[in-house]
Amino acid sequence: MMLTLAAGSSQEVPADRSTRRVAAVWALLFVNTIGFAKPTTVLPLPHKVGQLVTQGALVAALILALTVNRKVVVRGSWFLGLYTVLGITSVMMSVRFVSLGTAYRGFRLMTFLAVLWLLTPWWRDRRWVLLRTQLLVLTIILVSLLIGIMISPSQAFALNYNSARLNGVVWPMTAPQVAHYMAELTGVTILLWLSGMIRRRPALLLIGGGAVALIATHTRTALGGLLIGLLMGGASLFFAKRRIRKAFAVCLVVILTIVLPLLPLITSWLERGQSAKSLQDLSGRTKTWALVFSESRPETNKILGSGMTNDGVINQGPGSNGLPIDNSWIATYQNQGIVGCVLEAFMFFVLLLAALLSPRGPGRAVALFLISYCLFASYTDTGMGEPSIYLLDLTLAASLLVPRTRSHQKDALLPA
Repeated sequence: MMLTLAAGSSQEVPADRSTRRVAAVWALLFVNTIGFAKPTTVLPLPHKVGQLVTQGALVAALILALTVNRKVVVRGSWFLGLYTVLGITSVMMSVRFVSLGTAYRGFRLMTFLAVLWLLTPWWRDRRWVLLRTQLLVLTIILVSLLIGIMISPSQAFALNYNSARLNGVVWPMTAPQVAHYMAELTGVTILLWLSGMIRRRPALLLIGGGAVALIATHTRTALGGLLIGLLMGGASLFFAKRRIRKAFAVCLVVILTIVLPLLPLITSWLERGQSAKSLQDLSGRTKTWALVFSESRPETNKILGSGMTNDGVINQGPGSNGLPIDNSWIATYQNQGIVGCVLEAFMFFVLLLAALLSPRGPGRAVALFLISYCLFASYTDTGMGEPSIYLLDLTLAASLLVPRTRSHQKDALLPA
């Protein structure tokens, strides 16, 4: 895949060797957020070994980041500043009591944020190093999914919620994880292609492969996030790019001629064989959310949270403890309290304001896509208040809203 970099001027751009190390740091952070689901026959690693690999990636990222930014130079960022305040309050509430695992999660968040701060000098890199690395990792994940389907289709399409859903088996990943990655790969590639920053052939391969994989995951939230993100990102380029206006016109024709006649089939796909009651309570999620709000806890915990958990219900008895919350805002309320929810809301406000004030361009469009997707998907998924793909996506969006450094050198086609 090739990216055409926008023209730039004047300020110094980090050396190529440093840029490669920055890319390696970002890739290691991504590995840290993937986690390790249950082992598969394709990758029969013990669960503890898989966790050691993913958690060790953060340590490696910190060491490598310190080698590339030895003077510990950082640039200001309202977004990372707010996230750091959230991290500090999380550590405060996590080390007071609870458990060793809770304290570890708090310090992991601060370590993750420290690495992100160390990468801020490269936010202005005209070569879009963070975006290119993100696309490369997502492409590798897409290839691994295809390999997994060929090696073990029965494991790749595991039965979940009365439907076969695509999972990762070369590296164990759940269907919602796969859906998030494929929706992001598809949406970002579409916007870059429409902006003229990526060649047609690799773009069509990535868009086609990502879209098919996304549909195979049978994940409604990711599909809705993709559509909303594309609408927001595409709208920001509507008056700047003729190709965008043509794409909107084509989409309108497709909706009228294909989507509407197939609406019953699409509705059946979205239902996934679930009953009306199951759809109404979001596959049982709302029952779990009610448990979180019904928990009796001190006012301090309501304001600052109960410490970093694994995003499962706590203090509700043997039958309910550990049930997944599956909502970033409610998980944040449990872990980081009202203060955490306010900080997260303000983070989105800061990013959206920065996007509105930024000049039109592919960076702004991709940033709007990522912000919109994360905001939509956070309703049925957790990860906003911890090291996760959401934190990486929003940091990437923040970096894309920073003006690029410029160079008088001729533009080049670089692998993305």
